[in-house]
Amino acid sequence: QVQLVESGGGSVQAGGSLRLSCLASGYGLSGYCMAWFRQAPGKEREEVATITHSGRTTTYRDSVKGRFTISKDDAKNTLYLQMNSLNAEDSAMYYCAARLCYRGWGSGYWGQGTQVNVSS
Repeated sequence: QVQLVESGGGSVQAGGSLRLSCLASGYGLSGYCMAWFRQAPGKEREEVATITHSGRTTTYRDSVKGRFTISKDDAKNTLYLQMNSLNAEDSAMYYCAARLCYRGWGSGYWGQGTQVNVSS
């Protein structure tokens, strides 16, 4: 059974950094497209960053470009999100997701989330 477990969230002041991790079990990362999503209270879940199964292609939402970096280590079966220059608008629950690349995120696997709080 596929499981995704996020870690690394916490509270940080504006301008600070955090690195989120997502440990996958039950399958190898190399076969899946992966992403980080986030959801703030009262708002819809939004895609933050994606990475292809090969790791060669990444995408970011405009508001995090130049500040966040998505990466993965297939040997450790772990997905990462390095977040720098954090601001209050980045506060949210962050979720790791994995899907077969020809399917949508609705058919994918999701973690339980890790909370990020940024104080200004």
